[in-house]
Amino acid sequence: MQQRRIGDVTVSSIGLGAMPLSTKDPRPSEEDAVAVVHAALDAGVTLIDTADAYSRDEAEFGHNELLVATALASAGSPDVLVATKGGHTRRGTDWELDGSPAHLRRACEGSLRRLGVDAIGLYQFHRPDPATPWEDSMGALRELADDGLVRMVGISNADLAQIDAARAIVGDALVSVQNQFSPGWRSSADELAHCAAHGLAFLPWSPFGGVTAAGSLDATAPAFAEVAEELGVSVYQVTLAWHLAQSDTVVPIPGASRPASIADSAAAADLQLSPEQLARLNAA
Repeated sequence: MQQRRIGDVTVSSIGLGAMPLSTKDPRPSEEDAVAVVHAALDAGVTLIDTADAYSRDEAEFGHNELLVATALASAGSPDVLVATKGGHTRRGTDWELDGSPAHLRRACEGSLRRLGVDAIGLYQFHRPDPATPWEDSMGALRELADDGLVRMVGISNADLAQIDAARAIVGDALVSVQNQFSPGWRSSADELAHCAAHGLAFLPWSPFGGVTAAGSLDATAPAFAEVAEELGVSVYQVTLAWHLAQSDTVVPIPGASRPASIADSAAAADLQLSPEQLARLNAA
């Protein structure tokens, strides 16, 4: 599979977004979820994205991290970059925010225990917290890196000003930005270009538009469906190939709840779009 860089680590150009394994309703059994992770590994995927808050509710907080750890252990602990996130909390089934330094340290320590590692490969701030100054949250991430609890730092759902503030505070430990980006959601195009200009990896979340929208991608992204028909591949492969063509710093993390889905997504790493096809998709 084509490779890309996140900081000083080489990873597959297509990652696995593990969130649906815990939050999809109905979600796969643990056995089936582990099979999805194993299928990703078999397809050459070496980046798995998770978060402490990926669970049905507050009672099973950390479910997704534990599931990923179980799957990797049963696969013989392969050389995979696990990217997790902190800063979201759960109250019942509701999603809440806590970007305070105290919470981020507790969250990181909890993720370390669940993942069973001494240092987290890529630790990402999940979402800005209006109740906490951005600079305070970034300072907490810098301390986690300085203390050796995390090897690399990322931010998620950040705008241009927040990216630059993070670069100034976190320094070289900051390696990635994870924002929403898809054929129907291109409002992060400026952030993508900014990351490319500064050597930061850009990890598009919901590259197909989200769990509820992915099934109708053929209808909502007709230009992508047309190219898929021309090439004899799925619209999902075309969509991921389009993501990869935006910049060599882009590493999409499509979610999957079936082995066949991640195997299909992984195949997009080797799909070549013609200049004419790419221009058509960019204009769509």
